[in-house]
Amino acid sequence: MEILTFAFADDGDIPNSHLPLILYRGALPASGDVSSAFEARFRQSGWGRMWRSVVFPFHHYHSNTHEVLGIGAGRVTLRMGGEANGTTLEASTGDALLIPAGVGHKRLSDATGLTVVGAYPAGAPAYDLWREGAEEKDRIRVRIAGVPLPETDPIGGKTGAVFEAWK
Repeated sequence: MEILTFAFADDGDIPNSHLPLILYRGALPASGDVSSAFEARFRQSGWGRMWRSVVFPFHHYHSNTHEVLGIGAGRVTLRMGGEANGTTLEASTGDALLIPAGVGHKRLSDATGLTVVGAYPAGAPAYDLWREGAEEKDRIRVRIAGVPLPETDPIGGKTGAVFEAWK
């Protein structure tokens, strides 16, 4: 597995975070039922409220929780961190992305058959969803700053990249 991190500055509209996004390239083998394997791994690591779908095709972020996305099938191009200060990333079956609260994300394109498994840290509230142009910017930034660090890494459990990248 290769671990990559990406930091995004606040662009005035998308708040982003002082915590970097973590890309786990090859988090799981890209064969078999990878979506179910991600669900099992997230559950084993104490992450829950799982869903299977795709990433929205518009810039959005969550102000009250961190989010992990596991690519269960297919390939996707994502814009992370917003238009002004962001970057475009490719992810494919077996990759995972740990997105800190406040970091903008948007699906640019995907191959047929894309399945994404999403999950949230233990004890996290149901995620909120904010888009570009949100009017409560000061309150949103305060809420983002108050989101606690996860107790476990969604891929490594009690060990893993989050403990190095987010310390």
